[in-house]
Amino acid sequence: MTNTTLKITEARDAAGQDRPELQKAIEEIVDSGFTGVHLRVHDERGQWVGSAGVGKLGESAAPPVDGRIRIGSNTKTFTATLVLQLVAEGRIGLDDPVADHLPEFGLDRRITVRMLLQHTSGVFNFTGEYYDDGTVAPGIPWQGREWVDNRFKTYRPEELVRLALSKPARFEPGTDWSYSNTNYVLARLLIEKATGRSLAEEMQRLILGPLGLSGTLAPDTREEIPEPHAHAYYRYEDAGREKTVDVTRQNPSWISSGGDMISTTQDLHTFISALLGGKLLPPPLLAEMCTPHPKFGYGLGLFVQDTDCGGTVITHNGGIAGHAALMYSSPDGSRTLTASLNYVDDAAMSLAEPFQKATQRLVKEVFCGGQAGQTGPAGPVDGAAEPTRPAG
Repeated sequence: MTNTTLKITEARDAAGQDRPELQKAIEEIVDSGFTGVHLRVHDERGQWVGSAGVGKLGESAAPPVDGRIRIGSNTKTFTATLVLQLVAEGRIGLDDPVADHLPEFGLDRRITVRMLLQHTSGVFNFTGEYYDDGTVAPGIPWQGREWVDNRFKTYRPEELVRLALSKPARFEPGTDWSYSNTNYVLARLLIEKATGRSLAEEMQRLILGPLGLSGTLAPDTREEIPEPHAHAYYRYEDAGREKTVDVTRQNPSWISSGGDMISTTQDLHTFISALLGGKLLPPPLLAEMCTPHPKFGYGLGLFVQDTDCGGTVITHNGGIAGHAALMYSSPDGSRTLTASLNYVDDAAMSLAEPFQKATQRLVKEVFCGGQAGQTGPAGPVDGAAEPTRPAG
């Protein structure tokens, strides 16, 4: 590690808190192959913020403090919270058949709103299905040169849903669990049908506005990320030659509400802390949200994971083509870890394993006091198909 390849900035809380173990952890993440990392921790010792690596290839500046980042599947936690707020308002029933609200799709009437939020509907994942025997059923293009060349294409959410429904269901509704971005595009359409307003408008009314999340937005088809931000990259082969392109600008409608939102580490901290602190949902609905499915520990829009040091963390991670975000919290929202990562993505998902190790290392430091134990699954690197596969 040299000054030409790594620039570090640290911000300490008012008490001058120094956390060398956290700084070391994010430096090691950069050493494992990530371009840059920005980490924010809130706990009983106060606030700690640090960065390592660079925000843009070929430059020396570290990732910006509270720069905006595409947060991938963290979007699902925002979307699930919004659906549950509409449940609290009486606009939607958690166990309503989705077909009653969205009759135009001819959905299996056994699929309920709850099943969408918990990934138990069985509906095909429009970014592709990855089966236990190693076979893959492709969906829309989201990687390789084909995606790079078409990354400004607009998809409408209805188009993504209809593509998914043209494929065989993965299982009978309610009989199993499988991560599917289609569930959350249906959730978006459900929100819009129930309210008569766009998801972005409802997100502003019920979450972003009340919490003052000025760095967070649901971009729909907008290609730009507001400044400041780190850059995202994608690497692919073209005629036998390797190319790396800046994909910070893209039209995220290909993933829609499965993973299109933009935020900051500060806003992610504020959101997850407020959610688990009871500021966004009535206690019974928050309890429903945090009740995990036995197969993968997924509640309604979030993972509930046991740590090997005897605790529990509430989390959702995600990423999208060179940007990723981490969001972890204690069950009461009093201790949080949020982070943004920028990197060079590729079809082989070369950084999937380093990503898992990095998140485990950070969770160990923040929630286990640096003890040897690690958490279970770290959640999606790119959020696409399952917790260990990409896109969203």
